[in-house]
Amino acid sequence: MTSSPRSPFTLSHDARSSARERALHVLYEAQAKTSAGQTVVQAQVLPVDDMAVDIVAGVDEHQSALDGFIEQNLIGWTLARMPIIDLIILRIATFELVHRWSVPRAVVINEAVELAKRFSTEESGRFINGVLSAIAKDVRANQQ
Repeated sequence: MTSSPRSPFTLSHDARSSARERALHVLYEAQAKTSAGQTVVQAQVLPVDDMAVDIVAGVDEHQSALDGFIEQNLIGWTLARMPIIDLIILRIATFELVHRWSVPRAVVINEAVELAKRFSTEESGRFINGVLSAIAKDVRANQQ
């Protein structure tokens, strides 16, 4: 018996968190290889879930605009000076803030902070929280 395909946004919390983490790994690999994230997805030995593929494709497609949102909200930093893992986390979360209104902004920010705590420096969680809070005020002014 086969199951019907599910929207990547109807997955459980753990599945969505895992998809964001997988997207982070794929985008990090793409950055290291100076390749497109979608190219890295296609080269994966294990299949990549739909939500992670959606995030990778969205970050690939909108990277310039995402970097613009991020750069506008950095105080005393530049994209080049930022740890690459933090930049990728910010790109993922900014993509969701701008293009996935069905995902509450608090969830987007919390998930990004948790990724930063797991994969980056001790200070990264607070830094990412501050940048994303500023971006969210700009792009989701009327949403909690």
